[in-house]
Amino acid sequence: MNKICNSTLGIITILHLFIGFEGLAQFSLSGEIRPRTEYSHGYRGLASTDQNPSLFTSQRSRLNLFYKSGKIVTKLVIQDVRNWGSQPQLVVNDGYYAATIHEAWGELFFNEKFSLKVGRQELIYDDHRIFGNVGWAQQARSHDLALFKYSNNFDLHLGIAYHENSYRKNNIYDGPDAYKTMQFIWYNQKFNNLFLSVLFLNNGTPFAEEIDNDRNVIRESIKFSQTFGSRALYKLGSLNLSGNFYFQTGKDRGGNCLSAFEFAVDGTYKIGNNLSVFAGIEMLSGTAYDGEAGKNKSFTPFYGTNHKFNGFMDYFYVGNHANSVGLNDFHFGAKYKWKKIFVQGKLLLFSAAAPISADDSNYLGTEADMWMGYNIAKEINLGVGYSHLFASESMQVLKGGDKSATHNWAYVMLTFNPYFFTTK
Repeated sequence: MNKICNSTLGIITILHLFIGFEGLAQFSLSGEIRPRTEYSHGYRGLASTDQNPSLFTSQRSRLNLFYKSGKIVTKLVIQDVRNWGSQPQLVVNDGYYAATIHEAWGELFFNEKFSLKVGRQELIYDDHRIFGNVGWAQQARSHDLALFKYSNNFDLHLGIAYHENSYRKNNIYDGPDAYKTMQFIWYNQKFNNLFLSVLFLNNGTPFAEEIDNDRNVIRESIKFSQTFGSRALYKLGSLNLSGNFYFQTGKDRGGNCLSAFEFAVDGTYKIGNNLSVFAGIEMLSGTAYDGEAGKNKSFTPFYGTNHKFNGFMDYFYVGNHANSVGLNDFHFGAKYKWKKIFVQGKLLLFSAAAPISADDSNYLGTEADMWMGYNIAKEINLGVGYSHLFASESMQVLKGGDKSATHNWAYVMLTFNPYFFTTK
């Protein structure tokens, strides 16, 4: 009991110290509790006719600490992600059941324009297509890197990452991340109603050249690919137009020559104060079934928030569809907002960008996504959604399962965002 009282007294003392130095520093302590129940039958892959649907609840719990004083800013995000029922009631908090660090970074401002941000951090750029935090996923995404930032009448970021783990003597990386080394440059500037971004990404992935009898890597090489392109956003009254083009070259993880592209155009038109309609197309190049050996024409969106694109049922680029036939995605829909609620619907038509086979059509299917959000109170939000996929024979060839089965997915999610303490 004395230990508990002493710990509580210590926390209160620290908070009082922050209150005392309110004029010198800013500190906030906030949280997030986000349980989400999902119903699934044919999510990410076609179901079979005799397959039973699944129903599960996952939860993300976060504690966010933010501090700013003088020339430094720091942030710490402690995170726990689990499925309900996956953890024993009498749990020992080690190994799989331990909480993790989602963000832990510090930023040093050399002056008002130039800073260095180092540590584990989210990367969010433009529309999240190449770099995004994958906020929909309960675990989300963060990177270990150094980020140089310059901001004047334009923004310029330089990111540098180099990963190591157990092989400290021979420089071999056998870790879980998608890359061993990565560098990127991002430039953004506003010209009246035009917002323009340019991105260059050099991505180095490890390739095992030699493995011993115990499947340990004893010699590896790094395969480098380059992604470069631009995104533009133009605002003209009630009309917003956006587009991007990215090209990839270099070598893929297997050493194949890479030549791929992504192209997208979207438009949103606002009708009155509450209603907006939108339409767009995205093309991601792919490799044909009879493609030339040693060449890869499949575009990879790498570290983006892929759930945001190409349908909420995640058939494409959400841990899948890599080095495949690519995708053409034509979509349109509408969004209605009224007070604390919004309702949105979207229809997506999918086709392969490259031939699947000599006999199969490129048309893959049509997906309907419908979702809504309601701000119950200042710190509580309710989200509900339903998606249905109408698959073709070609989707069955590509993804397996049975196209004649019912393929749908739904969710209900509550998000609590409490602010425990803040100074300003």
